[in-house]
Amino acid sequence: MASLAHPRTRPGAARPAPDPAPPLGTPPGTPPGNRPGTRLPRLRHLGPNWYAMVMGTAIVATAGAGLPFDVPGLRAGSIVVWALSAVALVVLLIARTGHWRYHPDQARAHLRDPAMAPFYGCVAMALLAVGAATLAVGQEVLGQGAAVVVDAVLFSAGTLLGLLVAVAMPYLLVVLHRPSPAEVSPVWLLPVVPPMVSAAAGPSLLPYLPAGQGREALLFGCYALFGLSLFATLTMLPLIFGRLVHHGPLPLALTPSLFLVLGPLGQSTTALSRLADVAHGAVSAPYARALGGFAVLYGVPVMGFALLWLVFATALVVRAWRRGMRFTMAWWAFTFPVGTCVTGAEGLAGRTGLVALEWLAVGLYALLVTAWAVAGWCTLRGLLAGALPAASPAPAPATARTT
Repeated sequence: MASLAHPRTRPGAARPAPDPAPPLGTPPGTPPGNRPGTRLPRLRHLGPNWYAMVMGTAIVATAGAGLPFDVPGLRAGSIVVWALSAVALVVLLIARTGHWRYHPDQARAHLRDPAMAPFYGCVAMALLAVGAATLAVGQEVLGQGAAVVVDAVLFSAGTLLGLLVAVAMPYLLVVLHRPSPAEVSPVWLLPVVPPMVSAAAGPSLLPYLPAGQGREALLFGCYALFGLSLFATLTMLPLIFGRLVHHGPLPLALTPSLFLVLGPLGQSTTALSRLADVAHGAVSAPYARALGGFAVLYGVPVMGFALLWLVFATALVVRAWRRGMRFTMAWWAFTFPVGTCVTGAEGLAGRTGLVALEWLAVGLYALLVTAWAVAGWCTLRGLLAGALPAASPAPAPATARTT
């Protein structure tokens, strides 16, 4: 006899399809509609790499504020771009909270993915970049007092998170990911660069601290962050170049990540120039003069290497484009790293007075704005069309040299 609990099925009738198996980690008895991955599906593939968009936008405003020439409309444009970066940061923080809330399985998968996990460094750098832009141009809208508070909060949060990521991500790389030499990527630089961004952003806050121990502690703390990031970067660069030499060019979709090498180069030059600018208010004159000389002696050779890498990376990007490379979120690598070279050239120009460095900063800024406009337009078009956010492609690892 049929019952409600066990209804009889007529012979030959199609049986209803069973519910799909719930993702691993789903509590027993969870209704299908509340299982991970079923709510807000567009957030499922919203990875931490999206914070690169915030970084790349904020640096346009900061770099524009420091150009040595007075360009009509540049200040107003920088304010608009800063506002865009601030709004994008807030929206992305909310969206990423939704990602962790409704797609925890995918969020944990990102941490286990050696290609995606390093992008958690972008979270810290996005906070720092927006904070620096707020103090550089946003104070004309918010007022100086509010801008200092916003920058101080974002600087503190970004620095603490950056230190955590700088330790945690390399730890996961060694213990959990265990990638092969062919999987080495410039993306590995992202976790170790945030302390360098902190070193470049901290000097702007130093004049607002009381004279004495507070200023001196922040100054030398920024130098410690500089050293932390610099030596970590120096351990990564030989691995990256060795991977290119032994295994050939990166997969097409990852080729823009070569521009990430410019980040620590330009940001370290920027950091030393800005630290030297505020050293006179924190340490005695002999130390301040020595720090000013160190900024130039370090910055000029590093900027020369950055220009060499810029040409090298551009050549590989052109090669990849001719072989079918198309837009992905990796194109945002063309923005923030180039922006750090702009601010680095601006700092050197201010310390040396060389007109050549001033024009270098202007030329790099034109490249930055062009890259930002292209990446921004392609991202907006993808969002409106529903093509973004999308799952990142998983290119096959290169095991032999490509032609």
